Amino acid sequence: MQKLHLTQAPAAYACMIVRRSAEEVFQAFADPAVTRRFWYSKSSGPMVARAELRWEWETYGASVEVRVKEVQEGRLIRFEWGNYEQPTTVELRFTTRTENATFVEITETGFQGSGDDAVRWVNDTVGGFSTALCAMKALLEYGIELNAVPDHHPA
Repeated sequence: MQKLHLTQAPAAYACMIVRRSAEEVFQAFADPAVTRRFWYSKSSGPMVARAELRWEWETYGASVEVRVKEVQEGRLIRFEWGNYEQPTTVELRFTTRTENATFVEITETGFQGSGDDAVRWVNDTVGGFSTALCAMKALLEYGIELNAVPDHHPA
């Protein structure tokens, strides 16, 4: 087998159109009362600039510290999370397509470690964000709580 080499640090990317206004989709991520219905189970507060938050996924016994770096109402949320010795940066972009359709893009950068570790991390991240986007779409468009994130990695 030929040895593979990364030529640049990888980035994780997931995207989806959600048939709701950009403001409503933005609020789904900014307001933990909504977000916990499709992504994490607990948050210590809303996504506002300079907030330092703790998110929990009780099903997995997992939690993460989050530092919100930038918020542009209805357009962008940027935060760091993970190990603060080597945090990654997540950017959520909300682009209006029509009055009732928003293109959501999630990009995560800053992965470190070996190439194998980075590729595994990116793969897990894309799967996790894709699952969260599908669950959010079902909630906002149809009022259905899929429970997709807790079911993503069953015990």
